[in-house]
Amino acid sequence: MARQTAIRTFHRFDGPEHAPVLMFSNSLGTNHGMWDAQVPALSRRHRLLRYDTRGHGASEVTGGPYDIALLGRDALALLDELGLERVNYCGLSIGGMIGTWLAAHAPERIARLVLSNTSALMGGADAWNARIDAVRRDGMAAVADTVVERWFTARFREADPQAVERIRQMLLGTPAGGYVACCAAVRDMDHRTLLSRIRTPTLVIAGTHDPATPISHSRVIAERIAGAHLVELDAAHLSNVEAAPAFNAAVLDFLAT
Repeated sequence: MARQTAIRTFHRFDGPEHAPVLMFSNSLGTNHGMWDAQVPALSRRHRLLRYDTRGHGASEVTGGPYDIALLGRDALALLDELGLERVNYCGLSIGGMIGTWLAAHAPERIARLVLSNTSALMGGADAWNARIDAVRRDGMAAVADTVVERWFTARFREADPQAVERIRQMLLGTPAGGYVACCAAVRDMDHRTLLSRIRTPTLVIAGTHDPATPISHSRVIAERIAGAHLVELDAAHLSNVEAAPAFNAAVLDFLAT
């Protein structure tokens, strides 16, 4: 188990002060800015809490490796710091893994749960170790281009190169130590036994063209969480960016139910 230490967690709010809080958790290698396309639509009815995962963005980088439990306790510590007893939660990729842990271990804190482009078991330890070694040796530039190609369809990369480059710059700006520590957390994560414990109302979002967390992974999650609803979007891994209008509509409809 990774050692828990109190850390500085960057966060920001958008939206009406007294609206229901919706907490966003970013993907591996990005920061809270990956959710910018959600702010205009979702902040009308909700108070959005965006934060940078440990080792990412402006949050503190501590020695690794990390595990998902450590990152989940970071999220709880932030809620405690802000005096928030219960929130809605939306996480993508590693953010979804954190959300799964939260809903299983602290269900009283999560009112509704959105798990987007994520998995209960990633597998492929050798590939993760190779990625960790590459970043340790050559920095984030060693993986940025390959990762971006997996995160967006070729169609979207051609149609909106500015959005793609913005995410690529997030990757390049991610501290290498935080990235490899979180890679280890994803590599070692196995949440398959947690899914049946979750009773929180859950929306699962998948990308039809997602090679990082294929739709088959999302189907496992949706099948094993009682009452979960699965929505498939015409996108790759960062569906909240590539299919932002459909993503926003799905989340708003779910939270309004």
